[in-house]
Amino acid sequence: MIEFSEIEISYYILPFVGLMVGVFGTVLGGGGGFLFLPILTLLAGSPAQTAVITSLVATLPICIVGSLGHYHKGNIDFKTGLKFALAGIIGAFAGAGITGMISADLLKISFGIYSIVIALSIVLTIRRKRGTKNKGTEWQALTVFAKDTRSTFFGFLAGTITGTFGTSGTAPVLAGLFSLRLPLNLVIGTSLMVVLSNTIFAIGAHFLVGKIDLTLVCFLTAGSVIGALIGPKLLSKMKSENYEYKGRYLYAIVMVALGVLMIVG
Repeated sequence: MIEFSEIEISYYILPFVGLMVGVFGTVLGGGGGFLFLPILTLLAGSPAQTAVITSLVATLPICIVGSLGHYHKGNIDFKTGLKFALAGIIGAFAGAGITGMISADLLKISFGIYSIVIALSIVLTIRRKRGTKNKGTEWQALTVFAKDTRSTFFGFLAGTITGTFGTSGTAPVLAGLFSLRLPLNLVIGTSLMVVLSNTIFAIGAHFLVGKIDLTLVCFLTAGSVIGALIGPKLLSKMKSENYEYKGRYLYAIVMVALGVLMIVG
């Protein structure tokens, strides 16, 4: 269902929030939906069900614009992204079934635990890569089977998260792409492609049970689209290996903080 809420004074802050989320999402490889949710519930006072689908719809322009920007920069591995996306569709069906079997509190705790586990996975991958480089050795090349297995597993996990929590599953997508040892620019761009697919599917899954507040969508996307245009250009200027490590650590820190808040909140 679609609705238009009355404009509140706090809504005028949303374009600036959207701008920051747009930049943040396209630089780190996610649509920023995990930031929109608390903003809509705490700042705009939206009901949880409305906030979920409104967040997904507001995330969609970031994913579209960001994906196009990264495509023009040559930052998308379509073959790998397609494997993640196809596995994600199957996972989303599984996630939708899980949602009806557990309580809201258990959902929050589960989301927090998953966030921390994914963050630890990203950190361990960085440490392993640095360790092999310091020893003067290179990582052994992954076999085709290993690549397909990791793509399917992390893609399925991302879809399951989408179906269960109503988010785009950015964290497992990034963790999976990092585990394939892709360069950071390909990780970010391909992640946005997969997140776009997950977001579209999630909107369809939640459309019948949630209300889309187009007023909030307009205010958020007024800034987020601009931010999504800035993000890929900003990333192209930060190609040093030092930035690659910092970018991964930054995302891991955000995920740990989010996970702790979900568990204790």
